Amino acid sequence: MSNIEVRIADWHKDNTDLRRIRERVFIDEQGVSPEQEWDSLDASAIHFLAIEDGYAMGTARLLPDGNIGRVSVLKEWRGLKVGEALMHAAIATAEQRGLNQQTLTAQVHAARFYERLGFKTISDEFIEAGIPHVDMLRVSE
Repeated sequence: MSNIEVRIADWHKDNTDLRRIRERVFIDEQGVSPEQEWDSLDASAIHFLAIEDGYAMGTARLLPDGNIGRVSVLKEWRGLKVGEALMHAAIATAEQRGLNQQTLTAQVHAARFYERLGFKTISDEFIEAGIPHVDMLRVSE
């Protein structure tokens, strides 16, 4: 990982990359149904792409209410701080838009990752798409 760039993506122009990453991570690997993965919120979200040498390997989205979601990194790129770069971009964009509280629904196994970025668990564990999750909140200082 030498030249990772995170940029705001265009839902229409970058749709192929956004869909490829999310389909591979959520639908293929985790067994989430396409009906659960694709929702009407994508059209109004700010999407982010992590790219190295022209290849997109990670994505996330920020909703108008400050909710960050669909954070996904292709398996071969995990552990290289791609997810962290995506989250920093999403948090910074939220703060620039005056969204000083960011929320997310984290898979339980990833909660520690989000805690390192300042998120705190605010719910009991629950099942979503067959996977244990918790709701988390981050308040900007």
